[in-house]
Amino acid sequence: MSTIPVWERYLGIPLLKVHDAIYRKTNGWVGHKIPGQAPILLLHTVGAKTGIARTNALSYALDGGSYHVVASKGGDPKAPGWYFNLKANPKVEINVGPKRMSATARIIGADDPDYARLWKLVNDNNSQR
Repeated sequence: MSTIPVWERYLGIPLLKVHDAIYRKTNGWVGHKIPGQAPILLLHTVGAKTGIARTNALSYALDGGSYHVVASKGGDPKAPGWYFNLKANPKVEINVGPKRMSATARIIGADDPDYARLWKLVNDNNSQR
C-alpha cells in the first residue's frame, strides 16, 4: 500500500512532471521558484550503468555556497537513480535558474558530524516533506 496521499498521486505527481519538463526544456529560465515551494535546481549527471546524460529537477537548500539535495524517492527505501549516478561520478553540473555550473557531489551520511544540522536545514526548507 502506498503512503502517498491520493490527491498527490493523481494531481501532485503529474503536475510535478509537467513542471520538471518545462524547467528542463527552458534550461532553467522557467521553474526555479514556485510560490510556496522550496527552490528547485536541475542536477545533470551521467548514468552509472548507461553513460547517458541524465537531468533531474530537485528541491534544494542553500548553506553558505553549497547546494544540498536529499536522495529521497517519495519515502521509498531505495534511493533514486541519480544518487547512484553521482556516487559513480561525483563530477556533476547544476542549473540554479538559468545559471549552469560545475559541482562536485559529496554524500553526507548519518555518520557525518554535520548530518543533523543539514538534515534539519533541508527538511525545514522543504516543509518537512
